[in-house]
Amino acid sequence: MTDSLKPFNTLGLNQSCEQVISLSDKQALVNTCYELYHSDTAMVILGGGSNIVFTEDFAGKVVHIATKGIDVEHTDDGVLLKVEAGENWHELVKYCLEHNYYGIENLALIPGTVGAAPIQNIGAYGVEFASVCHSVEFVDLDAGEMYEISSADCLFGYRDSIFKQQLHGKALITAVALKLSTQWRPQLTYAPLSHLKPDEVTARDVFDLVCKVRSEKLPDPVEVGNVGSFFKNPIISTEQLATLQQTYPNIVFFPLNSEQVKLAAAWLIDQAGLKGHMVGGAAVHNKQALVIVNKGDATGHDICQLALSIIDKVEDDFNITLQPEPRIMAEFGEVVL
Repeated sequence: MTDSLKPFNTLGLNQSCEQVISLSDKQALVNTCYELYHSDTAMVILGGGSNIVFTEDFAGKVVHIATKGIDVEHTDDGVLLKVEAGENWHELVKYCLEHNYYGIENLALIPGTVGAAPIQNIGAYGVEFASVCHSVEFVDLDAGEMYEISSADCLFGYRDSIFKQQLHGKALITAVALKLSTQWRPQLTYAPLSHLKPDEVTARDVFDLVCKVRSEKLPDPVEVGNVGSFFKNPIISTEQLATLQQTYPNIVFFPLNSEQVKLAAAWLIDQAGLKGHMVGGAAVHNKQALVIVNKGDATGHDICQLALSIIDKVEDDFNITLQPEPRIMAEFGEVVL
């Protein structure tokens, strides 16, 4: 017997696995992951499936995190929210907006679950998960021990964390604690929000605009299979930027510090003439070049071949190597594209 993975990945790839185990009980989740980790059976832990590409049938079991719960603790200057890993991220953003808890409204409409947020250090429109993270609760599957580590100990970087580095493949994130404010302070540094007036704009205004911009650029995974942004925005030195500007004076970048800038990967892909480019059933989205979509019959192989062709073309044109954001999952586990 095998279970279909199509409902469990937002690319809508029609792969299967030995068994999908969906768990809403926290202790059962911990026990199951620990037992599978120490068995001969391959295991993938999934939340919303919005950051994974299954390239072939997976020869093991998939544990789907479905734990729910939000615990609110009021503090002197805001609230501390402890949120179970299986909660939907966008629904959490809406919950906070309704209760006047501020800090994550810029992160509206990011697909996936709360437990996945620290792994990637998700971010959008000038805000990163790291800026609101208080701590992360996880189980070390090697030892079977549960820990809660501070935001500083998560070693957050751009789309990076300790869970993608030292704890990669060894940690089951079970909950996160967010430190949010009850005092509204808008973050309007990113271009699509910069025209808003800080002394007039509301959190609802920011939320609505972020949803509008994202909906215009990013297809709904329910309608068109995708994993959102497929590539990270590359970080380069200011010297490398100056060289590129001689040929591409309109290159889009965001200053990080005196020595580094972040380039817009979408601009690079668009400039390389790849919007609409197809491999099999996979295509570069015609409205947002950072998104690879499943036109209906794409395979994981199509997605990866298209991604590799994008990487090659951008490297040839700009001497910059794009890095994929999603996990690439082969028959026996994760692989590097």
